[in-house]
Formats: sequence, structure tokens, C-alpha cells
Amino acid sequence: MYVSETTIRVRYAETDRMGYVYYGNYAQYYEVGRVEALRQLGSSYRALEDSGILLPVLDYSIKFFKPAFYDDLLTIQTTIKEIPQARLKFFYEIYNAEGAKLNTGETTLVFVNRSTNKPCAAPGEFIKQISRFFDERIANSQ
Repeated sequence: MYVSETTIRVRYAETDRMGYVYYGNYAQYYEVGRVEALRQLGSSYRALEDSGILLPVLDYSIKFFKPAFYDDLLTIQTTIKEIPQARLKFFYEIYNAEGAKLNTGETTLVFVNRSTNKPCAAPGEFIKQISRFFDERIANSQ
């Protein structure tokens, strides 16, 4: 399992009239989480796109527990629970500075070959980078 954390501070423009972070902004927060997760992994969206691989979102879900507010420092925990094949699933938890869980979510992205615009297998280099986080678990289960 691969877990990454990154922080983001809520900007005033991201809040609604009630003072809460507008629900639609969490999709962007999750995007920050997965972009930084890939970067911390040693890959990046840009490198994948430059190699001819796109990663469109296939589905997105979220469950809310508590609101976030202007100027809150949020921690986005992003988890990849399995080595991808043609789809890459991300799981998210967002916490405030007090450690309260604000929401959980999931996105599923699909590896797409830019030239054919069709789904394809995850690139070998990406599999190599992420596999090192799963080898220990596999070894311990034997």
C-alpha cells in the first residue's frame, strides 16, 4: 500500500456563503493529493503525459463528515491500495489541523494511450516505482 500526505490551506474564494469550503472544491483538493502522491512516488502527471499516457477520471465519490473553513490547514492523505493495471484507484481522507476527519473519497482514473485515445496498461516504469511499496506486504504474507 502506498500512502502520501500533503497539506493545503483553504483560500477565502473556496468558501461559500455559510463560510464552509464549497463542496465542489474537494475535487480540486483530491487532485492536489494525487498529483503530489505521484510526485512523491517519483513520477508525475507531466511525465506520464509527456510519455503519451493520459489519466482521465472515470469516477469520483465523496462522503462528508465535517466542514472545513477559510484559512484551515488541511492534510490530504492519499492512498493507493493496489498495483494498477489499466485503472488507478486513489482513496482520500482529509483532516483539519486538530486531526478531525472531514471527509473521505475515492477516484478511479484510467490509463489512456494519447495516440489511440484507448485504455492501455499502466506503464512499466510506473509499475516499477509503485511496486516497491507493495513488495514488503507480499513478502510478509508468504
